Amino acid sequence: MCLSQILGVDELAMSRSLGKNSAVLLEKIKESLDKLNEKMEVFIEIQKHERKQEFAVQDLPEALDVMTLLSLPDHLRKTAVTICKLGHATAEEVAEQTKRARAVESGYLNQLVLMGYLKKERKGRKAYFFVEGKEE
Repeated sequence: MCLSQILGVDELAMSRSLGKNSAVLLEKIKESLDKLNEKMEVFIEIQKHERKQEFAVQDLPEALDVMTLLSLPDHLRKTAVTICKLGHATAEEVAEQTKRARAVESGYLNQLVLMGYLKKERKGRKAYFFVEGKEE
């Protein structure tokens, strides 16, 4: 007597169910690998800049150290790393680097300000964002 007879399920239905579960499991594994890949890209980017002495890990302000950057959601991390590279920038300048809309970057930058990771200062109509201690 096989498992399908014991459970009262035909083998075709059982194999389809296992196939769907396998596909879902593989999709979850792929998503996890994609997230890990993005985090590795951050490490690689930091290492590249460390060698060039433009953006060394030891130069990161305490508010945005490597562990803090990795704890941020991906969309905010990309914005935060860009601000660290630029030093002092408007949402438009960040958007040019990240290839996202200015309004989207403005929202992300303001979220980072509310979280205490960035500072914001207005000069005329423009708002400049920067990490405290890295102001140019």
